[in-house]
Amino acid sequence: MPETETVRRWLLPALLAAAQLAWLAIAGPWRDGGVRAVVAAGVVGCALAVETAALGRRRDAPVSALAWSVGAMAVGLTAWQDGYFALGAPVSLYSVAVRCPLPVTLRAVAAVVGAEWFLSYARAGFRTVPVAEWAVAALLYVLCAGLGEARRQWRARRLTAARRLAGAEEGRRHAAENERERLARELHDVSAHHLTSVVVTVDTALRLGGTRPELTAEALEFAERTGLETQASLQRLVGLLRDPEPREAASLTGRIQQLVAGFGRLGRPIATELPPDLTGPVGEAVHGIVREALTNAVRYAPGTAVRVSVRRDAGRLLLSVTNGPSEARASRPTGLTGSGLGIKGMEQRAAALGGELDAGPTAEGGWRVEAVLPDAGGAPSAEGWRRDVLREQLLADPALAFTAALLPVFFVLVGAEDWSRAARHAAVPGIVLVSVLFALHGLPLVWRRRAPRAALAGVLASSLLWPVATALAPLSALSPYFVAGLIAECLAVNALGAYSHRGAHTWPWVLVTGTVGTGALLATAAADGKVPAGGLSWLTGAVLVVPLSLVACAGFALVWGCGLLVRRRRLRVLARDDFALASSAWQADRSAGAERELLAGRLSEAVLHRTARLVELARARRPDEVAAEARSTLAAMRELLHGLDRPPHP
Repeated sequence: MPETETVRRWLLPALLAAAQLAWLAIAGPWRDGGVRAVVAAGVVGCALAVETAALGRRRDAPVSALAWSVGAMAVGLTAWQDGYFALGAPVSLYSVAVRCPLPVTLRAVAAVVGAEWFLSYARAGFRTVPVAEWAVAALLYVLCAGLGEARRQWRARRLTAARRLAGAEEGRRHAAENERERLARELHDVSAHHLTSVVVTVDTALRLGGTRPELTAEALEFAERTGLETQASLQRLVGLLRDPEPREAASLTGRIQQLVAGFGRLGRPIATELPPDLTGPVGEAVHGIVREALTNAVRYAPGTAVRVSVRRDAGRLLLSVTNGPSEARASRPTGLTGSGLGIKGMEQRAAALGGELDAGPTAEGGWRVEAVLPDAGGAPSAEGWRRDVLREQLLADPALAFTAALLPVFFVLVGAEDWSRAARHAAVPGIVLVSVLFALHGLPLVWRRRAPRAALAGVLASSLLWPVATALAPLSALSPYFVAGLIAECLAVNALGAYSHRGAHTWPWVLVTGTVGTGALLATAAADGKVPAGGLSWLTGAVLVVPLSLVACAGFALVWGCGLLVRRRRLRVLARDDFALASSAWQADRSAGAERELLAGRLSEAVLHRTARLVELARARRPDEVAAEARSTLAAMRELLHGLDRPPHP
């Protein structure tokens, strides 16, 4: 891999340097003889060495490589104006566009174009403005930056796809473990606090039964009611494990209030402060954390006051559950050592949403559970999606549109340099008119990805203005310049094959493009005198139009086919990514389903029948056996939870 990277890094600079050295040997300034020529050749060699070294660093430090390349270009062109290639600056600018953010690329384009314009103006002696050189320089650098930006977008999309696939693979590898942890939290939340409440209540009634016999009857009623709730919850959980269904998004504030009221019936004062619209995963997390915190309060600090508070603050939910110090620490029932999953489960709930949880003693000797969760009350905005769509065309497509509009103007300006001063002065209005029409001709290419058929229709419609421009502009033999304008049709047809959702079914547009382009070219030739319009019969017109249209259609079909190949390659890559993601998700779902089925079987065998036995004993009014069965059921539950917490070894 390092050897391949070294080749990719230095191959292009070496080829450019070899071509420049070959040209220097063939037509270098040293051939003229004299010390000055030899010095100029040496300066060119030094500039070439600096440019080559800078290009070798274009992947690691593209902006620095561009700066050194522009400096080498200035030195090389000063020493050998007509022979120094100065290709390092466009290549470095392309690397900047590929590896740097768009604002950096735009500033780099402005800096390089400004430097190129200043050098060309200086070479002209600061007397005339080399418009043609300025046009081609801007064309070259904007095109390189646009192609680099398109490459950067493609690399970013591929990197995003690779990260998604890596995340899916990571999820597949840990699917079973994650499902075990989730099921352990769910099981702990659904039933453990019910059983703990039964044990605490019945033990308290047995301990105080001599002085307050009415507590025994109340404890047995509570045990029966709680046992039925636990049994129903476990049966519902087993059903969900074997046939999972998505939960509906409803407000959970009412459920939390019912939960608090249930704990309040155990004789403890509970103060609450809740928002009215807790929904979604955040509401589920709040419900689970409050339930676990209240269960721990019942278990370790019976009889103390508890406060539950959930507040919104700057896009966050601040959750707090606090209780005072226990007034009967010594009388806490034995055998209720924690499973270790309570606080861990609360921390996992908070972390799953990107929040934090902290639990610990208070200064007064009580206990506190505090969590900071993201507030999901706001709806997502579509502005981000719109910004991403527009960013795709922010530089790449405008650069191509700029190229299609400016390239024909460059040919017109080059031809104008051979005219006499009077002819150039008379042709200025025509050049301005032609430039405007060419700009209109290339402008639809800005939308070639978003709406390829509309972009092609706009290009074809603007090409029909060519004969009008030829008739109005005081320029002769303008039709050859309009041939260069067909680059806009080529780009639009290519985009039709590459980006249209209809794909190969867009072939009639190729025929339309060839026919309209040929007709516009012949009409332009007739308007500037290349074809004698007055003596052009229908037969002669057909003889000219049909073969030229066939040739044009064949050329456009080739360009359109290249677009189809790009489209198919892109779709093939996307399909491969989608298949890999779907495969990982399917395997992860199978692993999680196996864990759910295993837990459902264990739950039915180890806990459900014990819960039914607990209800029967409570109905039979046998408090001692109820307490023993509640402890036994709680022990079986914790054993099951520990089994889920420790994944089996392969």
